Amino acid sequence: MKIGTLGAGTVAQAIARHAVDHGHQVVLSNSRGPASLAVLADALGPLAHAGTPQEAAAAEIVVLAVGWPQVPDAVAGLPPFDGSIVIDATNQFVSPPPHTKIADLGELTGSEYVASLLSGARVVKAFNTLYGQYIAADPRHRAGRQVLFLAGDDADAKTTVKDLTAAFGFAPVDLGSLREGGRLMQLGGPLSGLHALKQD
Repeated sequence: MKIGTLGAGTVAQAIARHAVDHGHQVVLSNSRGPASLAVLADALGPLAHAGTPQEAAAAEIVVLAVGWPQVPDAVAGLPPFDGSIVIDATNQFVSPPPHTKIADLGELTGSEYVASLLSGARVVKAFNTLYGQYIAADPRHRAGRQVLFLAGDDADAKTTVKDLTAAFGFAPVDLGSLREGGRLMQLGGPLSGLHALKQD
């Protein structure tokens, strides 16, 4: 499977590392161009390469992992997704801690807003409740596997993401739709920042 990233920060790098370690190709992209990611792609190994956002967005699964203010620019100009899966790993920080301000989206959840920008995409909310270092670490512990909450409106897309992340070693937990599950997961929700282990 080919996985593309829109953004190449801590979260995107952690997901990319899991992906290449499990035999998937990865296309990394950011706003500064492929040359800025050459060292990172080389460090990830032969299954990873740096590309443009358009190349990353052509992958079977696309990970959106940029700061909230950068979301519109990160997806602007991309062609329709035609049913491909986008994992939304964003959080709606307008300004980061310690002076945290959360975007006011009215009745929409963060991922519903993101989905409105991504024509044809099947959006699955995932990875946003975990800090980058927990995503990067081995999710398998003596006491159990790291729980990975996810939500989405397309059952098949969620199954694909559940299977992928379970192969990485996580314990995926489906919370339902982008409206209901997304609200539990997003900033201010009861699961935001929660780290839990599932005993097998």
